[in-house]
Amino acid sequence: MSKDLRTQITEDLKEAMKAKNATKLGTLRLINAAIKDQDIALRVDGKSVGDPEILAILGKMVKQRQESARAYDEGGRVELAEKEREEIKEIEVFLPAQLNEEETANAVEEAIKIVGAESIRDMGKVMGALKAKYTGQMDFGSVGPIVKERLSQ
Repeated sequence: MSKDLRTQITEDLKEAMKAKNATKLGTLRLINAAIKDQDIALRVDGKSVGDPEILAILGKMVKQRQESARAYDEGGRVELAEKEREEIKEIEVFLPAQLNEEETANAVEEAIKIVGAESIRDMGKVMGALKAKYTGQMDFGSVGPIVKERLSQ
């Protein structure tokens, strides 16, 4: 991607305003608000939000909406669950493609070799290496057990 994520989100926001696409506009405004909140939090340290932080924010937003959609489905609120799923689609436009199971397994093996992990005590190092390279491309909640299993062999 030649443009940074912040610029692309802003441009898409303007297009959604012109097209009067309420769902997309609302979702993009939520994304911008989350980015600005993070900017304010980091300003104290003299830092700003870059693409890796934005990817983390977007990943968190998707996860929140998936949990909300599941809760709405369980509660019989199908229309609200569908709204959450529409927002997920809008957010995922900015996320890189998710790794499949085989690619995830290969990434775990590679990270273990890179950090020289030998036991379960090295799990934090492996997860750190994965997060540095694959933010937004994998669900670290599901990768943790894979790393743990691999290191306890």
